[in-house]
Amino acid sequence: MIKLSACIEMLFAEIDEFSQRIPAAAEAGLDGVEFWSYSNKDLDAVASACQNTGLPLTAMIVEAPEGMLDHRLADQFAEAAKQAIAAAQSVGCSTLICTTGNIEEPINRNRAHAGVVACLKTAAPLAEEAEVTLVLEPLNVLVDHPGYFLTSSLEGFEIVEQVNSSAVKLLYDIYDQQITEGNLIATITSHIKLIGHFHAADVPGRHEPGTGEINYANVLAAIDEAGYEGFVGLEYAPTVDTAESLQALLAMREEINS
Repeated sequence: MIKLSACIEMLFAEIDEFSQRIPAAAEAGLDGVEFWSYSNKDLDAVASACQNTGLPLTAMIVEAPEGMLDHRLADQFAEAAKQAIAAAQSVGCSTLICTTGNIEEPINRNRAHAGVVACLKTAAPLAEEAEVTLVLEPLNVLVDHPGYFLTSSLEGFEIVEQVNSSAVKLLYDIYDQQITEGNLIATITSHIKLIGHFHAADVPGRHEPGTGEINYANVLAAIDEAGYEGFVGLEYAPTVDTAESLQALLAMREEINS
């Protein structure tokens, strides 16, 4: 069953009061909400809105400004994860997004790769105990995130396997990976057990699915057929009113789930 979660940093941005984007997402027919940083949010208001609407908070970010690209950052990253876990538990969120940070040239990529593994290995027991999943996110550097270290989903899957924890998986961003490497359905279905969350937007432009080159009907159907049980986070910039931009996606969800 496909479940759609609205990234309310980008969706319903026409509503100034952040927590009021949650009832708007519920009214639109979405299954959950998510956002990026938590430290600049009124988490009490978020928790109240989620409780009142019945929508779960599906994901937010581990705030680790120093990144993960050195094994010497492992304890610091674990502390950031500990704080994020506490915040997540206060609002009933079970998925925390981890980003590697940007490279500073020159860089030894093998050492940086090992640093990401070390950071996640140190934080993994905290996530396991709290029953929270850490999801590592590769991003594209061609359009949106110049200098970011982890671009390949395949390297991301390798890191997840090396960490070897049930509480550490990959965030597969369909938009980013279409830009970076393509081969979406084959990659997703062959690694579905390692994926803990999805993000979705279309290419080019990072707008709503249906405006670009990705066949989302086929991609979402493949995700569902592969047995994925988590959420697909909608992280796009609407070209029209948010509720209108969702209509085709919601119809697609209903067709797949019927």
